Amino acid sequence: MTPTETKPVDANQPSGWQEFWLKEDWWAVWLGLGIVLLAYVFYLSGSSISWIAVSPAKWSTLSQLGAQLSTTGIRYLALLGAFLILFTVVISFIGQKPKAFIPAFIFVFILSTVIYIAGSWDQANRYNLEPPLVALLLGLFLSNVVGLPRWLDAGFRVEFYIKLGIVLLGATLPFTLIIWAGPVAILQASIVSIVTFLTIFFTARKLGLDHRLAAVLGAGGAVCGVSASIAVAGAVRAKKEHPPIAISLVVFWAIILIIALPLVSRTIHLPTGVGGAWIGTSEFADAAGLAAAQSYGGYAGKGLGISGTADQALASYTLIKVIGRDIWIGIWTFVLALIAVTVWEKSETNSKVQVGQIWWRFPKFVIGFLIASVLTTLIVHGNTLGDYNKLVKPALIAPITSLRTWAFTFSFLSIGLTTRFRELAAAGIKPFIAFTAGVIVNVILGYILSVVVFGHYWSSVVTH
Repeated sequence: MTPTETKPVDANQPSGWQEFWLKEDWWAVWLGLGIVLLAYVFYLSGSSISWIAVSPAKWSTLSQLGAQLSTTGIRYLALLGAFLILFTVVISFIGQKPKAFIPAFIFVFILSTVIYIAGSWDQANRYNLEPPLVALLLGLFLSNVVGLPRWLDAGFRVEFYIKLGIVLLGATLPFTLIIWAGPVAILQASIVSIVTFLTIFFTARKLGLDHRLAAVLGAGGAVCGVSASIAVAGAVRAKKEHPPIAISLVVFWAIILIIALPLVSRTIHLPTGVGGAWIGTSEFADAAGLAAAQSYGGYAGKGLGISGTADQALASYTLIKVIGRDIWIGIWTFVLALIAVTVWEKSETNSKVQVGQIWWRFPKFVIGFLIASVLTTLIVHGNTLGDYNKLVKPALIAPITSLRTWAFTFSFLSIGLTTRFRELAAAGIKPFIAFTAGVIVNVILGYILSVVVFGHYWSSVVTH
């Protein structure tokens, strides 16, 4: 379901055992876990799925890019074929028409490939050309300025792509990483997630916004903007227009912070590890935050009075944002599903609470996220962080990360292609005020925690 469809988030749900093969959430779980298990089988055999999980290598000139594509072109075609087969099966089971989906998805894949390749340009970091972010902006441009034929909408499966991406995200976040991250990273990320969510939620409620919109906005600011907004929207039975509102605000502020945070950090000469932690604490989108952290890390060793290394900026950002804050997707989704069923809907209908609705409403792909994380945890058990980075990550985690990036690029592109600014304008100024209140608190609190409270820790963060 895309943000522009008119049916409610949980309409026409299958019942009983049928949901395991008729529900989009479960298909995201099956595909995601299937990919993880396949990758593990190859890993055990001393091989890898990296051949089909193709991603562009760094390039600097068009001739260099051409040479690269001449050798990897067949791999991109193989990946397209694999996606088409798997996704067409899913589309068929959930009641959509493969004939409409196939040509539309080919369009999405081709455009995503161009975006992914552009993101691998050696100057991409300088211009913040992170694939998911570029996909979103390009999609918004095509949708609102150029315009596309309506038949392409069949390929813009926003929620399915991002659900698959979230399951794969779990595989790249083994619980062991949480231990390696240390209590400081987890504590700081948890404080920020809770405080930012409560700030946005209660500001939105004070402004008279609906509980559900307040929850979606809060999750967008507290965790991983787009992913959390969609996950929580399903959990609280949000209206169809709520996720696009939150996503648009996430993108708006993410773009501003990409520029502002590295600039301010450079002006006050923060060590790279500290700057990366502040960015990880304050940014809302993984892609945007990564671009900002890479940008700030690039200042190291340039005679600008900034201590540390480029790797420290990325390491502290990853510990805070990708590990510390993103694990809150599952927590907030469960908590808000519970509150929605037992409090909000009970007060609205004055009817008896159906406890089974909590399970029904809970996004099943979050379960896939957790299972994938557990599987990877078991796989990497016994490895040191050094062994993980040297052995496990290149052969097992990197290919899964590549496929995750493809899924997120499909999703962000589809979000942009299905979002109409004129429709979002009807939401008014109140969501913007509520979210902006969270931005202010987020940035200030992030600075205090990263620089004042835990500055010594982040300035000496290890990268091996």
